[in-house]
Amino acid sequence: MRRAHSMPFGAQVEPEGVRFALWAPTARDVALVLDGRDHPMPEAEGGWRRLTAPAQAGARYGFRIDGDLVVPDPASRFQPEDVSGLSEVVDPRAFAWSDGSWRGRAWEEAVIYEAHVGTATPEGTYAGLAAKLEALRDLGVTAIELLPLADFKGRRNWGYDGVLPYAPDSAYGTPDDLKRLIDSAHALGLMVFIDVVYNHFGPAGNYLHAYAKSFFTERHQTPWGAGINFDGRESGRVVRDYFLHNALYWLEEFHVDGLRFDAVHAILDDSDTHFLAELSARIRAALPDREIHLILENEANQARWLERRDGKATGHSAQWADDTHHGWHVLLTGEDAGYYESFADEPAAHLARSLAEGFAYQGEPFRTLDNHPRGEPSGHLPPSAFVTFLQNHDQVGNRAMGERLSHLADPQRLALARAGLLLAPQIPMLWMGEEWSASAPFLFFVDFAPDEELNKAVREGRRREFRSFAAFADDEKAKAIPDPTAEATFLRSKIDWSERERSPHREVLEDTRHLLGLRRAEVVPLTKSAWLGGTADRPRPDVIDVTWRFAAGTLRFVANLGEEPYALPMPAGRVIWISDTATCREPGEVVLQPWSGLFAKEVA
Repeated sequence: MRRAHSMPFGAQVEPEGVRFALWAPTARDVALVLDGRDHPMPEAEGGWRRLTAPAQAGARYGFRIDGDLVVPDPASRFQPEDVSGLSEVVDPRAFAWSDGSWRGRAWEEAVIYEAHVGTATPEGTYAGLAAKLEALRDLGVTAIELLPLADFKGRRNWGYDGVLPYAPDSAYGTPDDLKRLIDSAHALGLMVFIDVVYNHFGPAGNYLHAYAKSFFTERHQTPWGAGINFDGRESGRVVRDYFLHNALYWLEEFHVDGLRFDAVHAILDDSDTHFLAELSARIRAALPDREIHLILENEANQARWLERRDGKATGHSAQWADDTHHGWHVLLTGEDAGYYESFADEPAAHLARSLAEGFAYQGEPFRTLDNHPRGEPSGHLPPSAFVTFLQNHDQVGNRAMGERLSHLADPQRLALARAGLLLAPQIPMLWMGEEWSASAPFLFFVDFAPDEELNKAVREGRRREFRSFAAFADDEKAKAIPDPTAEATFLRSKIDWSERERSPHREVLEDTRHLLGLRRAEVVPLTKSAWLGGTADRPRPDVIDVTWRFAAGTLRFVANLGEEPYALPMPAGRVIWISDTATCREPGEVVLQPWSGLFAKEVA
């Protein structure tokens, strides 16, 4: 099986040579630099430059702009010498896939494992992660979600500073190494998702301003500066196609099973058809015979992108459920700074509503946004429209010291939350190492060398970010924050897989494995049937009682999040999980001790 995605830009291997195409509407002169020689590229309609030249896979090339600056291909498939080096011609059909019969897995079966390739294993490579896939499969994971792979400047980065969206970063291996990882995952029945960033480019290595100024617009402002010009009259079509093809490229050429779209609230588009709507429609139309899953990160909590028809997603499959995370986090840690302030008034109420209906805020004033309304009604959506988590790269890595939740929360409380995550009918996501409460932090790290001015700005900005916290309020205290540009910060973030064999990590791993086994046997069959609705009660301010109704039966979660015991009648149906600290009394009564709970299932 050979695969390739055809696109109107970049380097495409053809029978007569390699076709090179660059959109350079604001350049006066463009020449192809191929294996050390310049080849003038004639101007075509709409700012395009195209040239077919004799070349083979492995050739190095770039584009000379206005007789001076040599830039990489913005659609480069590989950058062996980082973002400012020459691009390499890749023939995607040279890789032989063995997963020709793979069509993916049903979304309701998804148990996602979010991982950063560089720190998920000691090797920090695609090959290193491939060696861990069998262990993840045996745990009960069904999908691997990789932080962004788009080429970024330097050797270490979370991935959100990518500047060449088509080039998987060479720090982790070659494109073929990535394909081998995906091929191996499919052989084990694992899906692979990739995180992509369509809202901005990183601060170093983006050369689009040199020859395509209209790629950006001052009409839209984002946290990273001028917005990407998705709705420009003359350039919007090319800009949209650049990202539409990128999504299809990952899905077709790399055969991934889905994409997670970063911070789509920052994709600003006043077109009649928003880019997000066109994106999902194009993907669904192009790949109707595969199980493709499209996940949003969207602070605006817009339910409109998650609609269903006959139980199937018509556009995007799901959204990261931040509200559910925030409710759990406040309850587990007592923290109330930043956006947690909007959940600290009644965290149990916010958690219960988000578990039953998707969003805790569905148009109500949001304190963190100066009481502006946040969210849209979401109770009509099935639980599978939401990806839930107790931790992710942001919630751990954006802390000054990168602490995991297991560093912050009582183990008994965390055990209840873990069951609440893995047995609830939403799509659960684990952050790498969470399955055994890994001891390594996940710190913020970058590498912009040799640009020491940018490195310095990042260091100082990181320390300013936490000045409002008493622990880092002055210069001396701020020095405790790890230097994000130091290699040691990156190395500290690597997880140690040998911990899995030692107590207390071994016990957490076994608990995770047990819960995922219960999910597969008891919960997934319910979620595959028609969704009938969810309700949330609070019989006491610190107790939540959530019921999800499906055509195949009901699932109920009762949790005592307070400091006093709570007694309830034995639930109808069958208790499939109960905390070790809960006790049963005759006749037919259950007592939930502080921070204990149960899940009950009733088959229709």
